[in-house]
Amino acid sequence: MVRKEAGAEAPAGLAGSLLREVAAEPGRLPEALASFALRRLGPGAGRAVESLRAAHPEADAAALRALVVARGRRRVTAEGAFVGGPFMLFIPFAFCGALLYQARMILELAAVGGLDSTDPERAAELLVLQGVYDDTVTAHAALSVTAPSTGRPGRRGLGRWAALWYLVIRMARLLGLMTPTTDTPRWFVRVGQIALVAAVFLVGLVAPLVWLPYLAVSYWRATTELMDRATVFYVGSPDLRAERGSRFAPAMGVAVVRAAGSLLVPAIGVFLVVVADLRIAGGRWPVLGIVLTSSCLITGGWWLWRRRRRRHTP
Repeated sequence: MVRKEAGAEAPAGLAGSLLREVAAEPGRLPEALASFALRRLGPGAGRAVESLRAAHPEADAAALRALVVARGRRRVTAEGAFVGGPFMLFIPFAFCGALLYQARMILELAAVGGLDSTDPERAAELLVLQGVYDDTVTAHAALSVTAPSTGRPGRRGLGRWAALWYLVIRMARLLGLMTPTTDTPRWFVRVGQIALVAAVFLVGLVAPLVWLPYLAVSYWRATTELMDRATVFYVGSPDLRAERGSRFAPAMGVAVVRAAGSLLVPAIGVFLVVVADLRIAGGRWPVLGIVLTSSCLITGGWWLWRRRRRRHTP
């Protein structure tokens, strides 16, 4: 669990506030995120770097950057994946939490280089590093524009769900989860990515915790690429001291174990239905449907209960 630093707001605790803000104008998600992060995380980022310097007086700028990247990437991987949890309904909160942690890391990297983490220039730099705009001049112009509301989130029924889906897809792309952030993928790579997401989603309907390792690995890779770009942007060259994205983080191991465990519940349920030859109205499929739905709710409810208990444990 990620603890809140003294005098700073925890990005995970601001995920709901960011989601409400960007839902009002999903078409301006990057600009809203940059402004929100600067306003709510900028002051804390500067203080966090000062505390890091005090805790590691022997560390030079490169060592401090490595510490910021290592600590921040663990938080993105663990908190970003686990906030979403087993239910697809919470994925928007997970994405908002991950986006805020990534933004916090960039603000801290700027502070390590002696820059003011509350300067509006940081918001423009965040948009450039995310690949939204090519330069800070264009980014500043976009940040200064107040676009009229489209009314998209206010629609009812399918329109409202379509707006939420549109927002989630935009957040996934901004995080670097949908496509590689370094170059344009070939058509078969894109098809493979879509097939993988669909497969994970379908399996996740039965064993919801399979989302945890998928999101953990995806966050780790995407955050590594973003931090490499940020280091080059602020320093001029990649930082060789930073851990590379190929390392298997403890958070990923925990996610894999939990996902495997969640697969046992529906598997055991299906096995018992088949062995006992349980039927409803002469058919086995209704029983299997009940067992699979119940197993999803049991594993998901257990996960949420454990997480809430840990969050409230001093």
